[in-house]
Amino acid sequence: MRRILIIGGGAAGFFSAIQCKTENPDAQVILADKASAVLAKVKISGGGRCNVTHACFDPRDLSGFYPRGGKALIGPFHTFQPRDTMDWFESHGVPLKIEPDGRVFPVSNSSQSIVDCLCNTAESLGVQIWTGCGINTLDKTDDHFIAYLADGKSHSFDRIILATGSSRPGYALAEKLGHTIVTPVPSLFTFTIQDLLLRELAGLSVQKAKVLITGIPKLVQEGPILITHWGLSGPAIIRLSAWAARELSARSYQFEIKISWINAENTLSTNSKKLVSGDCPFQEIPSRLWRYLVQKSGISVEARWCDLSVKSVKNLEETLQNDSYQVSGKGVFKEEFVTAGGISLKEVNFKTMESTICPGLHFAGEILDVDGITGGFNFQNAWTTGYLAGSRVL
Repeated sequence: MRRILIIGGGAAGFFSAIQCKTENPDAQVILADKASAVLAKVKISGGGRCNVTHACFDPRDLSGFYPRGGKALIGPFHTFQPRDTMDWFESHGVPLKIEPDGRVFPVSNSSQSIVDCLCNTAESLGVQIWTGCGINTLDKTDDHFIAYLADGKSHSFDRIILATGSSRPGYALAEKLGHTIVTPVPSLFTFTIQDLLLRELAGLSVQKAKVLITGIPKLVQEGPILITHWGLSGPAIIRLSAWAARELSARSYQFEIKISWINAENTLSTNSKKLVSGDCPFQEIPSRLWRYLVQKSGISVEARWCDLSVKSVKNLEETLQNDSYQVSGKGVFKEEFVTAGGISLKEVNFKTMESTICPGLHFAGEILDVDGITGGFNFQNAWTTGYLAGSRVL
């Protein structure tokens, strides 16, 4: 009987195990995780709803949502993409829905539906799940692997799938078998800003803003920006953090951003006798934020539109279209933690997810140097690479 060990009880590990056992029912498939509970990250993801995937069904378009690893995933996406993910879960009893922004969730709005589906499917197929089972190290002989467990025991396996996410122990196992680890750095994070007046506006948002990092204008992002009690968040900020993850790490998260709060084509009319601070001409800007921006431009809260000098108008236009903030650090984006870095993609065959360094060793999920922006893309990487690793491991 062939024995396959999947290390890691997350989305990629479970999908690998399920696919492996589905295609090789006579094999002994064991999924091991050092935690006492599996699929913990799936359970808390998406605010407890689990953003399963994204409704982007063209492999090349889909690859564009991955700051790192997108090109490598084009081929795998032709084999297993979001439409396949949706079909799989729905065929296993989990109805899904596509929200207006393309994100896909279970109709139940509960991540427990996904957790139960994966656990029940694995159990029904006969996958053995070892929880509380740490793997200290792996050795490779000519034709098999020896896994040395934290409890002092050792077991022999024909194949190994590493699906340990961005954990240091997982990287250590891969390095022991000859692999290169691209240094992991955080991705998907919020920006800390020390402007106390801005932070007093926590909870306000602008739906169509544009933001870029000074010195990296090519990475401009557009979309909602949310003011928080520590600085700035929202989809535009989170996406920018992903695309600039390595550059921002190199800057120790000390940098300047520029924000355009309005469309550059908008102009200001200065004929009104109304107070500037109380008469916002842009519906998309909340009144309290407008008052803050007016004051930031050096305009008195008692000033009227018709009294503004040409210089004051230009200052206000500059603030609206080229507002600047000094970022002094990063914050956590909800409960989701994603890293840029991991197994070097040069050392992986993306047709089988097998190592080109160590035959018989396969990878799935975030242990690879692959990461996507928010919106279900990181889960899709887990389903796709897990499907391939599980399908091609024997």
